[in-house]
Amino acid sequence: MSENILEINDLKVHYPIKGGFFNTVKDHVKAVDGVSLSIPVGTTYGLVGESGSGKTTTGKAVMGLNHVTEGSILYEGKSLNEKDKKVKVQKDIQMIFQDPYSSLNVRKRVFDIVSEPIRNYHKRTKAELIEEVLDLLDRVGLPPGSLYKYPHEFSGGQRQRIGVARAIALNPKLIIADEPVSALDVSVQAQVLNFLQEIQQEMNLTMMFIAHDLGVVRHMCQHIGIMYHGRIVEEGTAEDIFRNPQHLYTKRLIAAIPDTDVDKVESNLELRRQIKEEYDQNFGDFLDDEGRAFPLQSISDTHKVALPVKG
Repeated sequence: MSENILEINDLKVHYPIKGGFFNTVKDHVKAVDGVSLSIPVGTTYGLVGESGSGKTTTGKAVMGLNHVTEGSILYEGKSLNEKDKKVKVQKDIQMIFQDPYSSLNVRKRVFDIVSEPIRNYHKRTKAELIEEVLDLLDRVGLPPGSLYKYPHEFSGGQRQRIGVARAIALNPKLIIADEPVSALDVSVQAQVLNFLQEIQQEMNLTMMFIAHDLGVVRHMCQHIGIMYHGRIVEEGTAEDIFRNPQHLYTKRLIAAIPDTDVDKVESNLELRRQIKEEYDQNFGDFLDDEGRAFPLQSISDTHKVALPVKG
């Protein structure tokens, strides 16, 4: 197995809830509550869960956009918790955001948007910048005429390609892709996913792919972590997750994947009904007294599940 480029150990991101006359801390929102994972070089790790599960907060913590309450984040074996080290590796870790429109400055042209990170880290002449940006646009499949256009002149899929061009401008090693296709039409999603895979192979990128839809990550990710209320409840290879799901939450997410085989729609509807019934009746057994998931237990060399503690 390849060396891990990213290791997260017992990560916690808690937000204080204040109130009262003196505005004192009454409690905490445990957005991320003890997440550990590792990503080998050149692979894609899918972090999946519903809204509020903590997946985006985890990604932003890696980027340094969220304060880490406890735990450690190691990039190439070096801690990202220390500010000076974080600055040194900042250009190696880039993010692709969920909404390709709101993440781009609508008042700036494509040239200014894509060239900004280059200008922040390197000295370039105007001619050199134009050449680099044109090369980046070509790599993401946009014509040279895009250079001086504004974001509103492009489709959703094209705007996401602009975001990718900006993200790879500094030749990063790790990409945090936060729901990169959820804001796009279904007809465009497959194109963007295939394009991201091509870019990843071309640049030997490592990727953390954050999504709420297991169907989207099925063919993108080698390893998958399922998050529920700030904790990973199941983790394994894509084959482990889809062929042998153990946690009821994982089973429910898989059952929510739309059917593509018309002949199996009726039988799958019955299967979904059974899974929902099992989930409603037994999901409480998979949570502790505080409503949190149990610690992960290994059930194979590659498969871990947060199963109830027996005895």
